[in-house]
Amino acid sequence: MVSFLSLGAFAQPGNGMTKKEQKEAQRIAFLTEKLALTPAEAEKFWPVYREYKKAQVDLRKNDKPKKPGGKVAEMTDEELEKLLDDMITFKQKELDLKKKYHEKFKTILPIKKVAKLYHAEEQFKKMKSRPSGPPNKPATPAEKPTK
Repeated sequence: MVSFLSLGAFAQPGNGMTKKEQKEAQRIAFLTEKLALTPAEAEKFWPVYREYKKAQVDLRKNDKPKKPGGKVAEMTDEELEKLLDDMITFKQKELDLKKKYHEKFKTILPIKKVAKLYHAEEQFKKMKSRPSGPPNKPATPAEKPTK
């Protein structure tokens, strides 16, 4: 487990890892910490979780509807209908995949850790989507530009 936690330290720029590898190492360290996996749980969980993430990537790569080239206002009713139908079909496939792996996770982890997994994934997404600089603070009246 210590090796998982140390992955976060190695996931820094300039260590020869790609950005994708850095993000994955950070995800592993983050989830390991949040889930407090036992060595036995980790041994069973990580191969299934990697399989799940790969299946998500494959689904998005192969089945995600292409964004329309033009504006929606310029699309025909038939084009819009196909686009919307394809989007609904894709969302259903995503849900089916989540349900499949939810059942697998429940056989590996206690249900509280499964719930922590979903929460930690959302936390990680939010953390990674924030700008890396300091948070924006509202301007005080003295700092507001004058017109």
